[in-house]
Amino acid sequence: MEQKKFKTEVSELLHLIIHSLYSHKEIFLRELVSNSSDALDKLKYLTLTDDKLKNLTFEPRIDISFSEEGEDRTLTISDNGLGMSHDDLADNLGTIASSGTKKFLSSLTEEQKKDSNLIGQFGVGFYSAFMVAKKVEVVSRKAGEEQAWKWSSTGKGSYILEEAKRESQGTTITLYLNEEGSEYANRWQIEQLVKKYSDHIAYPIFLSYDQTSYDDKKKDDEGNPLKKVEHKIEQINSSSALWRRSKSELTDEEYKEFYKQSSYDSEDPLFYLHTRAEGATEYITLFFIPSKAPFDMYYADYKPGVKLYVKRVYITDDDKELLPSYLRFVRGIIDSEDLPLNVSREILQQNRVMNAIRTASVKKLLGEFQKISEQNPDLYAKFIEQYNRPLKEGLYSDYANRDALLELVRFKSSSEDGYVSLASYKERMKSDQKSIYYITGGKEETLKASPLLEAYRKKGYEVLIMSDDIDDIVVGSIGTYKELPLKAINKSGAVDDLKEEGEEKKKDTKEAKALIKKVKKALGDKVKDVVASSRLADSPAVVVVDENDPSVQMQQILKSMGQTDFEEAKPILEINVEDPMVKKIENSDDEQYIEQLSSVLLDQALLAEGVMPKDPVGFAKRLHALLST
Repeated sequence: MEQKKFKTEVSELLHLIIHSLYSHKEIFLRELVSNSSDALDKLKYLTLTDDKLKNLTFEPRIDISFSEEGEDRTLTISDNGLGMSHDDLADNLGTIASSGTKKFLSSLTEEQKKDSNLIGQFGVGFYSAFMVAKKVEVVSRKAGEEQAWKWSSTGKGSYILEEAKRESQGTTITLYLNEEGSEYANRWQIEQLVKKYSDHIAYPIFLSYDQTSYDDKKKDDEGNPLKKVEHKIEQINSSSALWRRSKSELTDEEYKEFYKQSSYDSEDPLFYLHTRAEGATEYITLFFIPSKAPFDMYYADYKPGVKLYVKRVYITDDDKELLPSYLRFVRGIIDSEDLPLNVSREILQQNRVMNAIRTASVKKLLGEFQKISEQNPDLYAKFIEQYNRPLKEGLYSDYANRDALLELVRFKSSSEDGYVSLASYKERMKSDQKSIYYITGGKEETLKASPLLEAYRKKGYEVLIMSDDIDDIVVGSIGTYKELPLKAINKSGAVDDLKEEGEEKKKDTKEAKALIKKVKKALGDKVKDVVASSRLADSPAVVVVDENDPSVQMQQILKSMGQTDFEEAKPILEINVEDPMVKKIENSDDEQYIEQLSSVLLDQALLAEGVMPKDPVGFAKRLHALLST
């Protein structure tokens, strides 16, 4: 017998579960049944592919029983699946195999800690048993091994691991119910929960119980109706693979319950898509879009949401190649008739059938998104609120579907509320407008207040506000939309569209040239160039970058990512030659004063774009000196 302590992360998780999730305690049964289903999936696969297990007699099933008599009320969930060895029990139930566990736990808000979604999404469903149990015992025997093992714990810091006996492979979990869990030692409660959460588990779930009846025609010695106790074993779920049934047979409620059971989500999906393909390649897909983005959507080691089956045999739920990474939020099933059962991850990446399924599935999903955007704008707005950013990733990672994605992504606007599409922007364009204008970098509020917008507003030109951190990369790679060039107004190229008649003369005056020369000399190598602006009315200056240089904000992002192998692009300072502050430079011959004023002009322009000046202390000193004179 071995007594071992839980790893720190498990102790923290148990404390979180036991103290924060009581309002959702009924989900424990969903979690344990799902674990049993996974074990049956794995063994079924091995009996078809592993020579050592091909002759194993295997009739997959899950059994539930309970005891409602006496002090120790118990609930037992048993399966004849793959089972666990000594090391499996220690690894799976004594630790959590997730690199970011401790960091994740510490980052949870109080609201998130009350979310029943947490358990299943985090892959630690077994521990939910401690919400309703004062003690948990697990007896397991791995397929192909003779020795069984028992794991037991009260959930208070340690567990015991010892030898045990079990007639065949599989796992039996016995919960010694606590006061909060005693209600689950009840036939009707168990049936109701299985119907609610696990009706479409692909294996039969049997409930064992004693049924008491009374025969009025027969009396006992005291003249009471004769009591008869009959032991029954009944299947309590439908045990059919829902995705293989016809859409016409299924109700909206059945789809939603299947989604909740299979994805461990407590909320209904936003929408779903059920497809059966026949012909050269035969397969079924059932895809769900969660109402809230998965918590790990931006983790490098995110958990894929799609499970792969071959002829109803579970293959994997851990392959990121089933759908492109920008659709990683999609949950559901792919069930192929044509893939080999022993398909490996390496084969999947190169398999012609899988490539065809993946390509068709992406087109189906994007087509469904487009249809919803046209037919149900309110629903699509909810979708965009959660998944706009990953769709944008597809613009530079999925060239084959770029045109479809361009119709799906949305942006904020300088003149419209909410999100707008490129198509709707094009419809609103002025007749004399030559390009689609946008501004990137910084927060939405900062961008909407940018002095760069002044001239575009004056002309009635709408500007797309692109505040996502990836917009600089994504939109810069698009180039054009329906033959219209996309131009960043914080780059030098967009200014030509705003030139008015006589503007060049204004900029080429002797006074303007002398002013530019003064500011250039004062700023030296802090800037790439200084130019007279043709688009400023109320602001003294703005910073832009050369057409081929990364924006100031993008340079900051690259630095924060640890990338230092790029040459820093210096900004171009556009100055409003009519502004009173700029006029002071024009009218002064004091070099120190000109240097101070020009530097403050540059730093102010950077701040207006949401960028911290390189020398904030120097900026403060120069500003103080100017205000003191």
